[in-house]
Amino acid sequence: MSKRKIGMWLYSNGGGDKIGKKIIKKLKERGIETLDNINLRHAIAKNSHILYDDIKLDKLDLFFSYNAGEQTQYQMYLYQALNRMIPMINSYDSFALTEDKFHTSFVLRNNGVQTADYKLCHRDDGHQLKKIIKKWDKMVYKPTDGWGGVGLTKIENEANLDMLMPFLNQMDLRYFFVEKFIDYDNTDFRVDIVDGEFVGCYGRKASGTDWRTNVTSGGSVFVREANDEIIEIATKAAKACGVDIAGVDIIYDRDKEEYIVLEVNGIPAFATPEQEKMGLNFNDIKIEKIVELIDRKTRK
Repeated sequence: MSKRKIGMWLYSNGGGDKIGKKIIKKLKERGIETLDNINLRHAIAKNSHILYDDIKLDKLDLFFSYNAGEQTQYQMYLYQALNRMIPMINSYDSFALTEDKFHTSFVLRNNGVQTADYKLCHRDDGHQLKKIIKKWDKMVYKPTDGWGGVGLTKIENEANLDMLMPFLNQMDLRYFFVEKFIDYDNTDFRVDIVDGEFVGCYGRKASGTDWRTNVTSGGSVFVREANDEIIEIATKAAKACGVDIAGVDIIYDRDKEEYIVLEVNGIPAFATPEQEKMGLNFNDIKIEKIVELIDRKTRK
């Protein structure tokens, strides 16, 4: 068997550089060479090849892209093209699905995974939003392609909606995606799934009077165990979205008395060194499962 070779682009902040070195070391032990820091921002497509310096990326055995903070449209475009030639983790189609909140909710609901009630309507159907706010009482406007809680807007009444609409119209949006606001305790479960198996779980808590648990929105991380029901829901959600690696955000709906999936993240972060000191100890398990996944996907 010829030596297997993969490309990898992993985030370096928050301990990501050390995580990358561990992955590379474990892959080397399995006879897999890793070309590290392959940022598609610096690649070009020329005739039948995608080139990074003199490396023909389309001739690699696999590409592992894991960097949410530095993505650009150009990288995503090449990501899609490269995935037509070689295996990716995650695949472009599954990653693109999880990047879109409407499509994720649509797929989850059609696969028996509970989400918040939602509505997608054309920008000219503002009257539909007024009808829905009367029905739901409170709702959340979500950019379909946002992450980290950016752009989430809580709408508590029709007056709020009237104030928001001119702003949304100025953004030249073609459609609006809203979800019913869920009555919950301002905490969630972030459940990590790799290759269809449970890896770990932790909790996030909103700060002060905020309702968003995202760390980038001021939320904080705490140690939290997942019960069997939560693990089953997260595993089912990851499978429905077709992702190899997923971070599934789950909250408890106090009105319906059931767990629901808020989001499926295609690039869930590893625990930072500070979080590891708190007791979040799933990094080694996650690394091992990712290495096993790469090993299996690159065998010919």
